[in-house]
Amino acid sequence: MVIVTSTTPRLDLHGEVSSMVESLVNRFIKDNYLMKKKVVCIIHGKSTNILTKAVHKTLSKNELVEKYYLNGWNLGETVVILNEHDD
Repeated sequence: MVIVTSTTPRLDLHGEVSSMVESLVNRFIKDNYLMKKKVVCIIHGKSTNILTKAVHKTLSKNELVEKYYLNGWNLGETVVILNEHDD
């Protein structure tokens, strides 16, 4: 069971353009993977779904991501589960 708390790392993409999403998300995922975090959240908002689609496309191609899904309590946020470390 995944638990998201106030201390779960979050990347807030409000105000970003979709062309920046891939680099920002991939850096955030890599940094948190290196810090051995298991769960992170990405805030993209829920207005036009442009950022949501860009975030999900990026996550689907990232080998450090086990799975991801929209937060059922906040559809403007995606919860990301990172792969386990091999060490």
